[in-house]
Amino acid sequence: MARATTVTVRLGGALSDFVSANVGDDRSYENVSEYIRDLIRRDKERAEAEAFNQLKAELTRAFAAPQETYQSLTAAEVIARNRA
Repeated sequence: MARATTVTVRLGGALSDFVSANVGDDRSYENVSEYIRDLIRRDKERAEAEAFNQLKAELTRAFAAPQETYQSLTAAEVIARNRA
């Protein structure tokens, strides 16, 4: 189970005003913590989607390569190559 971490963030000016406009009664979020957690979740999802799309693009290029460009490698050779 992950442990909770307390983080203090100072906002001023336009950022503080923007957060205030999204938090409170009849707003998108009940409190600032809920808003920040949602922003972090969305950023995590974005980063995961970006990594997946990068992997998908690399696999697409690999599968599109001509058969004669493939090399037979042992597991040990792959591990050694990836450590370099």
